[in-house]
Amino acid sequence: MISYEQTGSGPPLVMLHGFTQSARTWGKAADALAASHRLLLVDAPGHGRSAGVTADLTTGADLMARAVGPVAGPAAWLGYSMGGRFALHVALGHPDLVDRLILVSTTAGIADADERAARRQWDEDLARRVESEGVGPFVTWWLRQPLFATLPEESAQMEGRMGGDAAGLAASLRLAGTGAQEPLWARLDELAMPVLVVAGRLDTRYVDLAERLVEAIGPNASIRVIEEAGHACHLEQPERFTDLVAGWLAEP
Repeated sequence: MISYEQTGSGPPLVMLHGFTQSARTWGKAADALAASHRLLLVDAPGHGRSAGVTADLTTGADLMARAVGPVAGPAAWLGYSMGGRFALHVALGHPDLVDRLILVSTTAGIADADERAARRQWDEDLARRVESEGVGPFVTWWLRQPLFATLPEESAQMEGRMGGDAAGLAASLRLAGTGAQEPLWARLDELAMPVLVVAGRLDTRYVDLAERLVEAIGPNASIRVIEEAGHACHLEQPERFTDLVAGWLAEP
């Protein structure tokens, strides 16, 4: 069963975290957004208190929709990195539940088949590593990757990353990793709700992906780039991130 927790009051906002994270790793961003929104903070399959849930992106999105849909109703959905890929699947599979969509440091998948196969092998290598090392050593190593070079250690929310287990993270990599994802680029124009795409300026690869997402979605999508932030822009620049998100959600 998918686990989630609620905090704050106001219009509902469902928040989906990234790989190795949990509902409890949003830090200052969740604290600030809870002042104006009722947050439904979801533990993704293989993570946190959903560590025992084994699911690919499509099935995981269905489980999330089933878990929080009756509670949230039509809501804004925000997903970061892996959570953004889940959020995309929710928006495409359950558009009645998503009245606004926020994609943070997100891709719609790897279009090239050879590149996707290489990423699938890398995800398998990571899965074996976490199974061998355990959660603590793996997460410590994971956050030393170049993708997180601009994330200060004190902002990484380490405590919230330790609530899962190795088997859950390994299953997530094998089933919901970017290598396992069927690319969604050809379907993005199905998204009829307003979409905000966010990336950190220092994460140039995902700035490029954000621009591609906006172009593929169409005129209902817009992009915001957060200065002095990398991939984990919501943790690196939480005040700028929450001001941006709250301001966009307040727009008519």
